[in-house]
Amino acid sequence: MTLTNPLRLQDDERGQAIVEFALVIGFLVILLVSMLEMSLFLYNYAVLTDAAKEGVRYAIVHGSSTGNSLTGSVESAPWSTCTTAATGGVLTTVQSYAAASLHNTSGMSVDLCYPDGNNNPGSGVQVNVSYPYSPLFLTNWATVTISATSVGRIQF
Repeated sequence: MTLTNPLRLQDDERGQAIVEFALVIGFLVILLVSMLEMSLFLYNYAVLTDAAKEGVRYAIVHGSSTGNSLTGSVESAPWSTCTTAATGGVLTTVQSYAAASLHNTSGMSVDLCYPDGNNNPGSGVQVNVSYPYSPLFLTNWATVTISATSVGRIQF
């Protein structure tokens, strides 16, 4: 019959709590950083979506007086392929809205088109906003381009 020393069993388990804590805390830190990064990404997307809506609202209310002349060939692109760079009031409105939400507007791309071919009352207007998003914590990764589109009909 062999007798075991009860103090020896405690010595075998020494350090177990520290190892478990290190494994769990590492996982929790990665989880929290991921949640923060996803929240920042969704915030940027929401701001761009609202900025595009403000640009469309400006074009709807101001109609042909938006400062976006349709000289030369009028773009009659379908709703999904708007590639004409915005100028004038629509561009200023979109950039001002984004800047108020603490976004750097220097890399922002704002496209405006009138798929119906004119900017008269009853015509359609589309604003596309693109923004290069770089992750906060993983700055060595490539930037992701966030895009938002809004459409409407000119009223006045």
